[in-house]
Amino acid sequence: MDSQSSCVVVTGFGPFRQHLVNSSWEAVKELSKLGLGNDLGVELRILQLPVDYKELAVHVGVDPAAKAIFLEQCGKNRGYRDADIRGFRPEHGLCLPDGPEVIASGVSMKAVSRRARVEGVEVAFSRDAGRYVCDYTYYLSLHHGNGCAALIHIPPLSRWLPASLLGKALQVIIQEMLEETEKARAQGLVHGKLGLGDFSQRELTGGLLL
Repeated sequence: MDSQSSCVVVTGFGPFRQHLVNSSWEAVKELSKLGLGNDLGVELRILQLPVDYKELAVHVGVDPAAKAIFLEQCGKNRGYRDADIRGFRPEHGLCLPDGPEVIASGVSMKAVSRRARVEGVEVAFSRDAGRYVCDYTYYLSLHHGNGCAALIHIPPLSRWLPASLLGKALQVIIQEMLEETEKARAQGLVHGKLGLGDFSQRELTGGLLL
């Protein structure tokens, strides 16, 4: 897919109640076989969503300068000045004009980073996701999911960090995130939006990832 192509993501839902086969997903799968027509120049991607209000969405992005895997605690609302692959920049550099400055994940990334052990790669904690498309996506996901989202920044592929190792790392990390989420829910600690007062100025402007 080149930088000028368009992409449409079509979702269907999985099983629920007596509907062991959800027609929405079956129809979307058939659409995937048919496509949208070559003349439209549109790439079609499909995704099945669970019928779950509180499903944890995990986003994975690359940090070109990273030597470790960073677990991002929060998304930021402003400061998006760099253009995406189509040259688009969010108006006024904002995710949401009236949104809170910071939204934190309901998952304690610090706790997960302490427990996640992956041989060959360090797992670290961050409160600054970098103000690009990853951070933008994370903020909106946290906003709409009431804090039930996560963002993992991984280093570029290399001889020392092949996709197989990074995939194993993601497995370990996400397993730990799920355990942490269950603990938080059991204790009633899953939270959503935070204000500026919950973070120091350093954390808001110069965390681990810039």
